[in-house]
Parts: sequence; structure tokens; C-alpha cells
Amino acid sequence: MRVCGVELKGGEAIICLLSYEGETFNVPDCRQQSFVISHSESTESIRDFHFAFSKLMEDYKVDKVVIVSREQKGKLAGSATSFKAEAAIQLLELPVILMSPVTVKERLKRNPPMVDFDGLGLKRFQNLAFDAAYAYHNQHIFNVWDSE
Repeated sequence: MRVCGVELKGGEAIICLLSYEGETFNVPDCRQQSFVISHSESTESIRDFHFAFSKLMEDYKVDKVVIVSREQKGKLAGSATSFKAEAAIQLLELPVILMSPVTVKERLKRNPPMVDFDGLGLKRFQNLAFDAAYAYHNQHIFNVWDSE
């Protein structure tokens, strides 16, 4: 199964692909690490993001998308652009799962990755997207589906 972890931050969607096959995790090479959404008030800009994200998921044969959820209110709330990006991703023909940062941390604490992040060939800014994909895989592998 191939999962795309997504961190929505301001006007950017940071992604990381992670597959799990035959009891082995693999971080496949990907032509893009993030999508920048400029002019989110423009319908065309959101459509362009949706098309580009959808095409990437199709090209890399992604099975599920896992988005790190953001607060809707308060000083830690996500931006309007990030919620537009989330909606555009949820309109894909793929299952989209929202996972809270707390759940991601719990999964990582329970089953930490057995590899140094720097050795994966990912950029430092992709860390949370990787963690979300890894946490989802662990949730699926160990059949842990508690409340989120």
C-alpha cells in the first residue's frame, strides 16, 4: 500500500510518499515535495492545485492520502488557504484520512521508525508529512483504530 502524508502549512501542501510492501517500508523518489498555492482567492488557482495534486497521486499510484489535521479555531488555527487545499484534496477519488498531530505522536512513540530521518533522502521540511504516512501505516499494520 502506498500512502501520501500531507502537512498543510499556510499556502503550502508538503507531501511525502511512503509504501509498505512485504514487511518493508520504502520512500519512493517523487518529482515534487510540496505544492504552493498562490492566490487562493482565485478559483483557477485552487483548480490548478487540485489537478496537479490529483495527477501526482495518479502517476505514483497512491492508495490513500493522510492529512495532518489542524485546529479550526484559536491561535493555532490553520489558514483559510490550508482548509481550501484540504477540501481540494478530499475531492480526489482516493480515500483521505485526517489524523491529529497527537495521534501521529502516539503512533510514533509506540512504534518509532527504525531509520534515521536524514538517511531517507527527504528534506527536513517533509518530516511531519513522513510521520503522518508512517503513523497511518503502523495504525493499519497493527490494526489500531482508536479515537482520533
